Amino acid sequence: MAHPQMINQANLRLAINGLPIPASGASDDIGVIAPVLARQRELRRELPEVLCPADRRIQGFLDRYLEAAGVESRPQLPESTLTLDEAGLARTLSLPVDADEFSSDLVESYRVANGVLHNPRNDRRTTAGVFHIAEGGLAIPDDKKAVPAAVFARLLELAFQAPAADTLLPYTATQDAEHRAHTWVSLLMRPIVVPEVPGLVTERRMETRFFVPGGLVSNLDFVEGIFGNAGDPLLPANDAALAPTGWTGHTGCVILAPHLNRVTKKDLGLPHVDQATERQRRDGMCWADRAECYNDGKPFKLCVRDESGVILTIIADNYFGYCKKEVKTQIGYSANLFGLSEEEHSGGARAYTSHNEGLEYTVEAEAGDPSVADVVAANPGHFETDPNGSAVSTDIADVLLVPVPARFSLREGTVSWDTDGVEQSVRLRPDHEYLTPTGTRMRIEHSEIDNQWALIATEGASTTLHKQCTVSGGGKSEISKAISDAFIPGNAYVPDFEADMAAVDDILNRDFSMRFADPALAGTDHRPILSGERSVGSVIKLLTVSADFTDDYNAWIDAIPQFRKELVFTIKRYYKPEWGTDWKSHFTVAPTNGRHGNMVRLDGEKIRVDMLRVGFDEHGAWRLFTLRHDYAPAVKVQTEDDMTASAVVPAGLTVGPAGLSSKVVTNCEALLFQRPDDAIYRGYDTQTERDMSGSGLFISNYQPLTRADVAAMREDVVAFSQFSAPMRQFLSDFADSDPATEPKYVVSSADPRLIDGVRSKNPRYLQVRPDIAHPRDTAIAGLASHLYHRRSLDEKLPLPVDVVPAGRRNNPPEGKIPALCSYNPLHYMELPELFMEFISSMTGKSPSTTGAGSEGALTKAPFNAMPAVFDLNSSFLSFVLSGYDGWLSSAGCIGPKVQVAHDISLLVPELFSRMSPDERDAGTLIAGGYLEKLEDYDFEGETVLASRLGYRMTEKFMKIYFGRIFMHPDTIFTPEMLRPELQDPKVFADSVRTISATHARVARAYFDDGTVAMAVPPIRALLEIMANGATSEGWTLDDPELRGMFTRESVLASDWYAARLDAKQAEDIARSEAGMAHLQEFISDPRNEIACTEIDAQSRLESVRTYHDTVTSPDYRRLLVGTLGRQADYRF
Repeated sequence: MAHPQMINQANLRLAINGLPIPASGASDDIGVIAPVLARQRELRRELPEVLCPADRRIQGFLDRYLEAAGVESRPQLPESTLTLDEAGLARTLSLPVDADEFSSDLVESYRVANGVLHNPRNDRRTTAGVFHIAEGGLAIPDDKKAVPAAVFARLLELAFQAPAADTLLPYTATQDAEHRAHTWVSLLMRPIVVPEVPGLVTERRMETRFFVPGGLVSNLDFVEGIFGNAGDPLLPANDAALAPTGWTGHTGCVILAPHLNRVTKKDLGLPHVDQATERQRRDGMCWADRAECYNDGKPFKLCVRDESGVILTIIADNYFGYCKKEVKTQIGYSANLFGLSEEEHSGGARAYTSHNEGLEYTVEAEAGDPSVADVVAANPGHFETDPNGSAVSTDIADVLLVPVPARFSLREGTVSWDTDGVEQSVRLRPDHEYLTPTGTRMRIEHSEIDNQWALIATEGASTTLHKQCTVSGGGKSEISKAISDAFIPGNAYVPDFEADMAAVDDILNRDFSMRFADPALAGTDHRPILSGERSVGSVIKLLTVSADFTDDYNAWIDAIPQFRKELVFTIKRYYKPEWGTDWKSHFTVAPTNGRHGNMVRLDGEKIRVDMLRVGFDEHGAWRLFTLRHDYAPAVKVQTEDDMTASAVVPAGLTVGPAGLSSKVVTNCEALLFQRPDDAIYRGYDTQTERDMSGSGLFISNYQPLTRADVAAMREDVVAFSQFSAPMRQFLSDFADSDPATEPKYVVSSADPRLIDGVRSKNPRYLQVRPDIAHPRDTAIAGLASHLYHRRSLDEKLPLPVDVVPAGRRNNPPEGKIPALCSYNPLHYMELPELFMEFISSMTGKSPSTTGAGSEGALTKAPFNAMPAVFDLNSSFLSFVLSGYDGWLSSAGCIGPKVQVAHDISLLVPELFSRMSPDERDAGTLIAGGYLEKLEDYDFEGETVLASRLGYRMTEKFMKIYFGRIFMHPDTIFTPEMLRPELQDPKVFADSVRTISATHARVARAYFDDGTVAMAVPPIRALLEIMANGATSEGWTLDDPELRGMFTRESVLASDWYAARLDAKQAEDIARSEAGMAHLQEFISDPRNEIACTEIDAQSRLESVRTYHDTVTSPDYRRLLVGTLGRQADYRF
């Protein structure tokens, strides 16, 4: 049952709107204010209904649009709806007040122990034939269906004529007819469009109104959780136009109307096929049979928009993903009109490289580093100093700032340092973080598997990864997930203990001082392996082939079996100085069946070795690889998951590279619509199992389980034990709870919804964003970054994107689905090839969609209400101005025979965060043989355009850079994975042909709809090559004239780029003038006197005036150089 307070709140809203209150949920409190409510209802009856400001903007746009289109009909937004003016009302109203389930033709809803479960009629979305746009506004892309304006007007009119079954509010569904409420419900949201960048732009949001029939209030619970509730739209405090410096100036509207898929084409006024135009026949906007339903009775979304700043969409389905994607669409619309920013289909994380330093570690001081006293002085009020020289954070509990050099010792249980010649120390505590003045972090971690403790060092420097332009199933979410959840515990192994220990003894006693190839370094390093002056990482480097070493020494390293190297690393990791030379007695193997064993033990206890899965072999078995002993997972702060607002910032406004622009990103979502594919394997996705063993979740496409169901599940002891502890305990507690206790149902993370006896492939839940769910971890990361960059803690520190690794979903040929498996694990593409890929955005079959194909420009085209060329223009500028290299990582499979799921996606942040900016520079990697270029070739009489795949990682790249993660990097990827053509030459060639054919097909659409005319010259040239093989000048991809268009210098010198900057300044001036005029009009009306005081309208007016003075200045125009500017023309 809902919380009593929320029941009272819901009842109050029903009463205010004159709707019946459930008899079983009635409260005496309502009776107390009954006279007030009666008076309110009478006033509403006597006075004409007034639309809220946002709705007036929407209605005004509709009236202007339809008038311009010559349509006489003027459909109206509803004057009265049940407005959700407080967060949580939608959830309360989505289930009966006195029951745990609700069922209609559109949705089955359950109150479950984990939260709420809503299973819509359709368990997933499709992109086929779904996206329709009304004629008369901006250009309609070729991949959308064009709808006559009069038909749109009729559909809008019918949208608000939902059948009574759809408008029944679930909250009252169990009541008698007198107490059942039928209504429309509305919500105001303010999704973010532009991230704040100090010195350039304040955070900007659009306004979005949602209208749904009462039976679909669960959809409002869904979008409210993701984008927030902006309150009562009637109140001046919530009127975006009265706060213009935080508003983009744009308004969106979404209307859910699933009943529209039963309307016939003839009744809408569509022509008979004989009278239809060619495009109407292509789009199905005509009929041959009078009974034909619009869009063949399938889900659709119909949008109307122009460049004036209002967009409205009708959605004829209630699958939750459509609602989220529509907000995404409208954010993109607003970003394109505002300029400076992009809405991107992206995941992302900020990764801080970490290392397992064993039992002893010293953080050294470097010349020029600040002291603890320097940090405290620069940040007054943020630290309390201690006489011992350390300082305690006053902002974050259990965070200690320590001087350097600082010696951390698990053996002694202390961290120690020198203050004024006196050694100081404090106890090491497992719940504390120890930071140096430059942001290096130390903590101790305990392994429950082998009962060992370790020192974990985390660097203050971070690497921000922005996985943009990533297709469905390409690994957007995985880039920020904890890789430790995928660890598999193993044991240290030796084939022949006695012989191997003897060989290790020889290695430990070797003189390593003559290993250097440089004669000047010969004899300079005499440190033994077991010396306290060497870390585990130093020993791994010592026994790894390097160009710094002599050929003889490298040959000696190569001759050492890998398992013996691992044994050396294991001994080093656990060695204690008090053992002296008697280290052998501490390592043994237990006899098995009278023979020597193979599992190494430390003082009788097994030694754990972490392994990680990297794909599957041909039999489906996991390919497991041992991680380095000094490896620790990067500390990650999630920055993105699916919907991102980004801005390209001129050089000097962030800590990005000097002389280049950089990109700043922010997550548009507070809750993440996760699809935990691997949670069906009990115990594998421990994050999902932790999340779903909590309460208050929004869950979809799972099976509701009763206590009897869970009790029966628990009887299979072995299978039930595979769940991780949180989910196992949660389900067990539910099964044992009192049957009379509500709720009656629960959801298991491993049991998706059954549809006709088959499990849904699209289970979903809303996850609290990890950076919000773990505020302490996020705060410590922010502190470390401020210290590393030597910025005041009171100063905002936008950390720009460092690496852009897009993701692709691959698949082998399967039935009618063509092969798309020509990529190896990691590719690099120069800008022309990269944008050919982004324009087509090929994707393999994904669990969230019903098929494979092209997701269009930057993977957004299917859900883009604007011509996709606008996004291409902005994205091209973001790359060329910022100098980002274009990377592609693979998910699904490598070649037709090797399945990898999301294993590579998980590794990407670990890989790039362990490479310096110079090391990951593509030009350096190409020159060093770490990347190889693919060339066109002939196969079976046809040219295969393999050069369009750009460059791919080589064996050398694998050995060096994956060697920073794995013990045996030379075996991570087989030759057949690095060169997928070796698996099946024909399938590889077919995959490349599929890509090149898709390039041509997708590019031709830009010519068919005319939007190529609005492409910036480099993008237009690419479209010409993709469609025709050459530009209008005759240039191909190999011509220097073509490639010269893709340089920063060429762009900055161009007239078309200058026009974008001029357009942005003009738009900002116009917006600021409109904001001043609106505020002045509001202030001048005597009726608004109280409201002006409440919102401090005069201060808002002064802020807009200041902004207006800024944007009209020549300095502002100069500041815009290095930004995206704004699309100069929206029509052609």
